[in-house]
Amino acid sequence: MSPSEKSVDKASAARARAARSPHDEQRNPAWFKPVMFGFMLVGFLWVIVYYISGTTLPVPALGSWNIVVGFGIMFIGFIMTTRWK
Repeated sequence: MSPSEKSVDKASAARARAARSPHDEQRNPAWFKPVMFGFMLVGFLWVIVYYISGTTLPVPALGSWNIVVGFGIMFIGFIMTTRWK
């Protein structure tokens, strides 16, 4: 292999490395964003259903703890936003 061929190989390898962004490897999987927003939406709907139903739904045995459950589910979604890239 001649010196000029070696320099061409090195240049093409450098271009290939530069083409890859360091952020490409750090991206979230495709399911991450829908699951994140899903948790926030389900938690919000849980609390809304609790208030609209006159505190009898979604789980009557929990009573006022339904609010804690709803906000807990929403909190999981909000925690996931800290990992969103």
